[in-house]
Amino acid sequence: MTSSLPLLAGAALVTTLAGVPAPASIPGPGPAVAEHARTAGAPARRAGTIPGPRTTPPQATSPRAVDVAERPAVHDPSTRRRALAYWTPRRMAAAVPIGSPGTAAGAPGGSPPAVRHRHGRALGTRWTAGARWTGGGQVTRTTGRVFLTLAGADFVCSASSVKSASRDLVVTAGHCVKDGAGAWADNWVFVPGYDRGRRPYGQFTARRMFVAGPWARGADDGHDLGMVAVGPRGGKHLGEIAGAQEIAFGTPSARPAHGFGFPAEAPYDGERLVYCSGPLRGDPHGHGDRGLRCDMTAGASGGPWLSDFDPATGRGTITSVSSFKYSDDRGTMYGPAFGETARRLYAVAQIS
Repeated sequence: MTSSLPLLAGAALVTTLAGVPAPASIPGPGPAVAEHARTAGAPARRAGTIPGPRTTPPQATSPRAVDVAERPAVHDPSTRRRALAYWTPRRMAAAVPIGSPGTAAGAPGGSPPAVRHRHGRALGTRWTAGARWTGGGQVTRTTGRVFLTLAGADFVCSASSVKSASRDLVVTAGHCVKDGAGAWADNWVFVPGYDRGRRPYGQFTARRMFVAGPWARGADDGHDLGMVAVGPRGGKHLGEIAGAQEIAFGTPSARPAHGFGFPAEAPYDGERLVYCSGPLRGDPHGHGDRGLRCDMTAGASGGPWLSDFDPATGRGTITSVSSFKYSDDRGTMYGPAFGETARRLYAVAQIS
């Protein structure tokens, strides 16, 4: 069987990007932590022990009667100030990708092989395996970094602002919000438009957190999706300040995509927006995920995959997020297909 490799980790045989137990979300302690079955240092096989995608049908007509796990956060001025004060420039610079060596989630082994930036053709379609995004446009504002605390250590992910009824919604990977069946993240902050330490649109703290039920119960990679409703900044919504991308569900799996994120392990430094692009492929192990040829490394997890992307405007439609890599295929990034479970998650999160 084949192990999977976390996009955010430097070890050779780690099976998920979510390999750490986490404390409760802002403002205080939550339920006892149940360590994830695939923590760094104790890898499991993706095929076999990890259940396939599951969806529990809704039991009522209410949007909240769906298979969604959520965590409210007290979001008064004092808790917001406390979260923002926590993320000093020094702490941001020191935060590492989930599962990186030398952290509470430290994985055994050495560094990944050197990543080469490549450009070429695949299946007749232009593809880019990993390069700095210099095109500007909306994507430079809507894509950002997430800073969070898990098991007392500070970590980074990537994420995007997405259009919603509340105008305050962020989409990212599920493991950037909740440790599978374990606890929720703490000190969760989104920085849209991050660029070499600059935060031109400010920082947004978590107001409510959401993940798909299959992720919350068993860290099902096919549903590694999280959404976070953030609080306003200066009386304005995230969508008003940084803009937002469209989102779609049930899109054709063969549609090409652009993946964006802030990889933070060599040869990247997490300080600039990086992208991959090209046609998507299916998961060779039959788990329903989608693959994109991509050399992005640690820190890119949760970054948006945009279909129908227009380089001139930087606009597109989010159809997946970066989730994991297989240990025997470091050149392909995988993300969950946005199906009915993702649609129901969005229906709940966007009105919160």
